[in-house]
Amino acid sequence: MSKHHEQSGCACCGVSRRSFLATGSATCAGVAACTVGGTLPFVNTARADDGNGKMKVRVVFVLFGEIQPIPDWPNIGYDFHPVMEKTMTALNSRCNGIDFIASSSYSPDMAKTIVDDDAAAGNIDGYLVMQMNNMWQPVVHNIVASGKPVLFANYLFGGCGGFLVFGAQLVKLNTPNLAFISSSDIRDLIAAAQCFTFAKNGNIEAFVKAATNVRIERTAKISPPKPLDDPLDLLATEELLKELKGKKIIEVEASGNQLLADVLRESLGIELVGVGFAELNEFWANADKAKAQEVIKQWKIDADEVFGIPEDVMEDSARMYLTEKALLEKYGACAITINCLGGFYGKHITAYPCLGFHQLLNEGLIGACERDVLSTVAMVVMTTMTKGRPGFISDPCMDIATRQIIYAHCVASNKAFGPNGPANPFQILTHSEDRQGASIRSILPVGYMTTTVEFWPERKLILFHQAVTVANNPSDRACRTKLAAIPVGDFEKLFTEWDRYWHRVTYYGDLRDAVFSFAKAVGWEVLEEA
Repeated sequence: MSKHHEQSGCACCGVSRRSFLATGSATCAGVAACTVGGTLPFVNTARADDGNGKMKVRVVFVLFGEIQPIPDWPNIGYDFHPVMEKTMTALNSRCNGIDFIASSSYSPDMAKTIVDDDAAAGNIDGYLVMQMNNMWQPVVHNIVASGKPVLFANYLFGGCGGFLVFGAQLVKLNTPNLAFISSSDIRDLIAAAQCFTFAKNGNIEAFVKAATNVRIERTAKISPPKPLDDPLDLLATEELLKELKGKKIIEVEASGNQLLADVLRESLGIELVGVGFAELNEFWANADKAKAQEVIKQWKIDADEVFGIPEDVMEDSARMYLTEKALLEKYGACAITINCLGGFYGKHITAYPCLGFHQLLNEGLIGACERDVLSTVAMVVMTTMTKGRPGFISDPCMDIATRQIIYAHCVASNKAFGPNGPANPFQILTHSEDRQGASIRSILPVGYMTTTVEFWPERKLILFHQAVTVANNPSDRACRTKLAAIPVGDFEKLFTEWDRYWHRVTYYGDLRDAVFSFAKAVGWEVLEEA
């Protein structure tokens, strides 16, 4: 899911009391709850036993509901109860001298109410904000505004986007009371949370320093393995610039960003072509069903497994592929990007474009998720540069326990080295966030150097880092394809640039020199994220 895909909060509030709050041995004077298809435990007072001499730290779980009520990471219907209970039990049993009190928030206003009530009561010493899913509501900002020590934590494959984007924003602001942690190992969270004791006498600086040291010291000491041989056949920069002129990107539905369109045309010679849902749907309605069956037959032959996708959904997906191909041919374009989430959730389109994008990528063309024009531009340049290698748009996550960056999305090629290269296994299963439609889990090759970029034409900027692939993460949370890699360079620095954008585009190959040569030729800057 893109940084710019926003979900609404809940609209109705009531009163409830959740049993999981008892894990902190809390006796709460009042509990206000908000229902969004699930009940949130919103605690606005500390426990009654304030005289026990322990520090009081409020844990704020940032989530839409205890049972995920809408499509978002980890996925619709996800039950957060076991995670919250395990977290509260671990914190209260293993952090000496601290009482942790559970609460939750789904909006900045709700967070402000928590902070205001705590200030009035005067008995909260700090906050642990745990980003559980990717709601684009800056809850942590209002918690940080309390001035109390704040530990910002990530639930891996749940809150990665909000954690990385908001965390980078606050780091750039030199927020003096903030520390952060992102780990698949709960022991890392416990170690960082124990650092609240450094702030017992108001020494917030000592808390931040100690928690930061915990993150750095507990980051796995793993270097990227020596990458496997991967011969490259690249266009020279001069030829690349010639090839780009006249390239076209179809944007469904068009965002109307005229500045971006002008910059692309003037700097690279790439044209944006706006197409509406109505035209796409007309092509879809007229797609040849017999050809769609041929496509389905080949997908079933090629895929290792197809998990519970009904035949009508497969047919809808195949017709969407034929639609994408027809639109590319009509407009003479090499790339198409569709507002897929807004289109599908809003019932503007009948099928996810995921399988069609997968097929286009395998053919050396470009299908790009979420009407992400910046990533699509990167793919046009990089696929042209590499003579057909596909890019993998992703929502990255970072894990200090393994020193991995994990690139996650529901669309991926299974021909990472180009249309004529070897194929890797893939599976067809539902789109992850809403468990509907059909999408791809590609088991991408491990042991290879990759180059990850994001292009920002209006700012003449390329974000850049490299990593060696080591695994395909099997977790059912978040997007289907999850390629894990060990970054080359400074892992700590890599936490700091996500305020610019969450999506990145990954290519197989050591493309460092080619990217820098391209940037120099067009007068752009390369920002090395690691």
